[in-house]
Amino acid sequence: MKWKPHLDSIKPYKPGKPIEEVKRELGLERVIKLASNENPMGPSPAAVEAMADAAKHVNRYPDGGCFYLRQALSKKLSVPADNIVFGNGSDEIIVLALHAFVDPENEVVVASPTFLIYHIASMIKGAKVRTVPLKDYKYDLEGMLEVITDRTRVVFIANPDNPTGSYVTRAELESFMDKIPEDVLVFMDEAYYEYASGGDYPETVPLTAREDRSVVVARTFSKAYSLAGLRIGYGIARSDIAGVLNKVREPFNVNSLAQAAALAALEDSAHLAASVALVRDEKKKFYAAFDGLDISYVPSRTNFILVDTERDSAKVYDYLLRRGVIVREMSAWGLKGFIRVNIGLSEENDAFLEVFREALTKVPAN
Repeated sequence: MKWKPHLDSIKPYKPGKPIEEVKRELGLERVIKLASNENPMGPSPAAVEAMADAAKHVNRYPDGGCFYLRQALSKKLSVPADNIVFGNGSDEIIVLALHAFVDPENEVVVASPTFLIYHIASMIKGAKVRTVPLKDYKYDLEGMLEVITDRTRVVFIANPDNPTGSYVTRAELESFMDKIPEDVLVFMDEAYYEYASGGDYPETVPLTAREDRSVVVARTFSKAYSLAGLRIGYGIARSDIAGVLNKVREPFNVNSLAQAAALAALEDSAHLAASVALVRDEKKKFYAAFDGLDISYVPSRTNFILVDTERDSAKVYDYLLRRGVIVREMSAWGLKGFIRVNIGLSEENDAFLEVFREALTKVPAN
């Protein structure tokens, strides 16, 4: 059996190690996971209750249109209900956009480094991927404009970016949108929106209503809403674009437990506020600790921090792992020497910082 030859060059995405796997491998009783940008507070109690109730009816197929969640988001975002498309995580919205707009002879523009799924999913489609390096750990929007050709169909912008935590400002995005060709889809991935909003961070939902530009804004319930294990996200777009995305979407792609939990989580504003406040306050602790250690990091508008260990990051990662702390080693993103650590509970962060200080004394500096 012969598969499509271009698939041979694709390296699959490798998720962070699960807690239970590390416990089994290393014989540890306690493991702290700070590798996958998860919300350590756990889901809203209201979401857990909604899932328990929905579980009684899993013999039935889910609502293929996510009616109640759609209505709630429509009201919250002040957009027509038909302008929303739901996915099995916001990752699926990325894939739907590529299915709908990209053929093998087309091109896609991404930053480097950024969320790896843009590149992987585009290569699966057989498209040519043009990459533009970050500048000082930030998106180079002008550089991305320069590589657009008449074959370009989609430009992906992670805002804030993963893995750097940096963001595109309102003024930067406005300038970019003024120059982008009308027939190029601008895909704004805002998985960390709830942590980033405010100040000069751009509010992009109004952009989706423009008739002279094509924009998809993708968000998720995996991060601040703490429903990563349920895989539910959504996209906002003009009704014609949303309609096309729904045409290529698998039926029943969002399960009934995820829909129920997301609706309850959306309504629990207190839990969301507490989650955002935890990250805001604990990041200050990380910054102070890194400053005290004279360790460089990228200031972040997300729930994680990119850290330059100035050492062999694989050895730092391994030391942390054997002490029961899972972080993300960043060589796969071309960031040698770096780790990415997400904000955990206060006691988890204290434990990480204690072991990280040890690692700096055990692993020689470059």
